[in-house]
Amino acid sequence: MKILLVSSEVVPFAKTGGLADVCGALPVELAKSGHEVIVCLPAYRGTTTGKQSIESTETELTIPMGDWQATGRLLISKLPNSEVPVWLVQHDGFFGREGLYQDNRGDFGDNCQRFSFFCRFVLELLKAREWFPDVIHCNDWQTGLIPAHLATRLANEPGYRQIATLMTVHNLAYQGHFSSELFPCTGIDPQYFNWRHMEFYGRINFLKTGLVFADAISTVSPQYAREIQTSEQGCGLEDVLQQRSDRLFGLLNGIDTSVWSPNIDPYLVARYDVDDWHDGKAANKRVLQQETGLPQKSVPTIGLVGRLASQKGWSLILPVMQQWLEKHDIQWAVLGTGDSATESALRELRYRYPERLAVGLGYSDELAHRIEASSDIFLMPSRYEPCGLNQMYSMRYGTIPVVHRTGGLADTVFDVTTEHLERGVANGFTFERFDEGGLQWALARAVNTLMHRPDIWQELVHNGMTHDWSWTKSARRYEELYRWMVASRAAK
Repeated sequence: MKILLVSSEVVPFAKTGGLADVCGALPVELAKSGHEVIVCLPAYRGTTTGKQSIESTETELTIPMGDWQATGRLLISKLPNSEVPVWLVQHDGFFGREGLYQDNRGDFGDNCQRFSFFCRFVLELLKAREWFPDVIHCNDWQTGLIPAHLATRLANEPGYRQIATLMTVHNLAYQGHFSSELFPCTGIDPQYFNWRHMEFYGRINFLKTGLVFADAISTVSPQYAREIQTSEQGCGLEDVLQQRSDRLFGLLNGIDTSVWSPNIDPYLVARYDVDDWHDGKAANKRVLQQETGLPQKSVPTIGLVGRLASQKGWSLILPVMQQWLEKHDIQWAVLGTGDSATESALRELRYRYPERLAVGLGYSDELAHRIEASSDIFLMPSRYEPCGLNQMYSMRYGTIPVVHRTGGLADTVFDVTTEHLERGVANGFTFERFDEGGLQWALARAVNTLMHRPDIWQELVHNGMTHDWSWTKSARRYEELYRWMVASRAAK
């Protein structure tokens, strides 16, 4: 098949979260199976000044934006260690700035125009390059107008009419809401600004648009696919998703094991595998302690890596962390950035407990790998979690996750129950109710098992490290879905 994957961020060109990891890894895996895959994203300022080689082209397109026009240029590159082409849409006025969607003052005021332009440019690019795919795989709200253009304005155009579209929801909470006054810049017929298609409480909703017009919808775990059809986690779009439930699929993400594997990880001072994990983790822990100023001692280490956002459960983590810091000789290593109040609270705890807590505010790929390799336990009590990657990274590194049982965490982390131990799938600790008591209970069970049941801990580590977390299995599921979409469209 010919597949175009469109996203607002792709590793290593641009990243704010797991979306970029997915969109950098899946195309490579699909290409290994013989598919012709191209990836497309905006050319942000950080993209064009990064390490990846980027070439300019003569392809320049002018896109109508209501009563004005915007002109962009195509740049080309490749995904690292592959032959997968990358198309980068250059428009310095829209994308040549610091930040992808916002700055320290909040969301950019022209995001509607920026991503309306991007979607339209991508579609015009197909004609300009004389390359029409079988499938366009759209990701999150920034690409939500693409299925709408194909289903309306381009529905009968040669080359376009056979294209099937998949809309993948990586996080339903982010939808792309904009004033109705900006509708002309979308390039869509105004008749579609109604409650059935693009309107959401009087505003344009890019994600709803994609969900309504796409041939199929996917999200990043089976459990999350069920959760987003409920009022609790549907973010106002549960009715739309229920109506399209026959075309809604939950496909679990994988991880890039060429990057996340402790036996080949260049960031580790001691590489290890399932046969020598104990010595390997101990050696890496000593170096992490030295680098972060923690005392050199053999005590349990709890790691946290990720955004400091309410979604990630920091309303539970901070009070529980403070209690454990006061009472237990256990070390904590935290890496993240986000909410300023959470950052301040972590600084205060670091000041009060310098021998038990190390805090990195910001993001360091190297430090993220080292925390995963050095920790015994990884804490991830997300309020909701579409898929999550850090729990899979952790298990690959022999680090046992403690998680709230929701979304992709429920699909990947299996609690230490008698049944799961007998089946050989137990790999972590979970709790059901999102409250401090649940987290305290799960964390206490984890530490108690680490300290007093090394036989069970060994089994958990083995199960996590030997499981296939790679993209190979997930990519096959996407292939099956693509083929079904193409066949369904051809049958119309």
